[in-house]
Amino acid sequence: MITYLQQLISNSPKGVISYADFISAALYHPELGYYMKDKPKIGKQGDFITTANISDVYGRLLAKWFSNLCQKTKMPPVFCEIGAGTGRFAHAFLTEWYDSIQTPIKYIMVESSPYHRKSQRELLSPHFSFIQVDNLGEVEPFSGMIFSNELFDALPVHVIEKINGQLVEVMVGIKEDGQLFEQREPVTNQAITSFLAESNLAINEKQRIEIPLAMEKMVEDISNVLIKGIVVTADYGYTAEEWSNPVHKQGSLRGYYQHVMMDDVLQHPGEMDITTHIHFDFLVQKGMEQKIVYLTKLRQDEFLLKAGILEELESHYDPNPFSEVSRRNRAIRSLIMPSGMSAYFHVIIQTKGLSIKEEDVFKQ
Repeated sequence: MITYLQQLISNSPKGVISYADFISAALYHPELGYYMKDKPKIGKQGDFITTANISDVYGRLLAKWFSNLCQKTKMPPVFCEIGAGTGRFAHAFLTEWYDSIQTPIKYIMVESSPYHRKSQRELLSPHFSFIQVDNLGEVEPFSGMIFSNELFDALPVHVIEKINGQLVEVMVGIKEDGQLFEQREPVTNQAITSFLAESNLAINEKQRIEIPLAMEKMVEDISNVLIKGIVVTADYGYTAEEWSNPVHKQGSLRGYYQHVMMDDVLQHPGEMDITTHIHFDFLVQKGMEQKIVYLTKLRQDEFLLKAGILEELESHYDPNPFSEVSRRNRAIRSLIMPSGMSAYFHVIIQTKGLSIKEEDVFKQ
């Protein structure tokens, strides 16, 4: 990866590249990128964990909720998961669907990592029917639901700072010994300027913040493939107002390496996950421009409660603390406790071409 970055950076006009170009290479290079490598990334043997890895409850609950929505709205049972990872969520979702719902479903998995697509096949075949694609452009336009869990936080971002009242872009350079370093340059990318004008972000002196230009393209791609239906996005992030809080002055760009959070994402390129908090307001705004209408934003634990997770807890009571049922109950509690993982995530629900109110989304 270092040799590739040396070539990429030395061939750039100014001898430096944007953080977006660096992240794109570090995560998504076809052979050297972190997500593309043939090794575990999620779980104990990987570098981070997701909600779907805690328990199968999350996927099973979403299957029931989706089935209920299909009945209410007459929406076709087509479910598209973007960034499907190892297939753990799909396995839980499809297990519940096949066990209790037992109607035909079309399940589409969008995943760019060959390693993860292989993991999906090993986990799901031959028990379940599913479609695999490596990008959203391969999906035929459909009506149904598009779901993503920690998708937008993994997209490449630019990084800017305000110094002496002027905005600069933080670029990435490389020394002869392969050490990466930051270099600040005047902002010349008009897309960054447009983002700042549209998002109404108030950037304070010496504040550092990520600019998610790739988000707009992803929202556009989602709109292009969804004829009519619901978009559900689970991720962590901040509103424009929250970004101005002094606690976020250093931005949110972080790395995860062997379950240790790294502030310096220039370390271990190609070997470390890189992530940022997303801009919720911009996601909603860009969706509206693509006729994807904002319905609600809930903390993930609130979403799970509204979707009926407590019913899963009550119907699986077992006094034996070591039983599978008891372990499942503990997983459910971990998803809804204020100190649990879900408290850091939000779920944004948007619709396209559907007339449905927020309260109707969760009615049984």
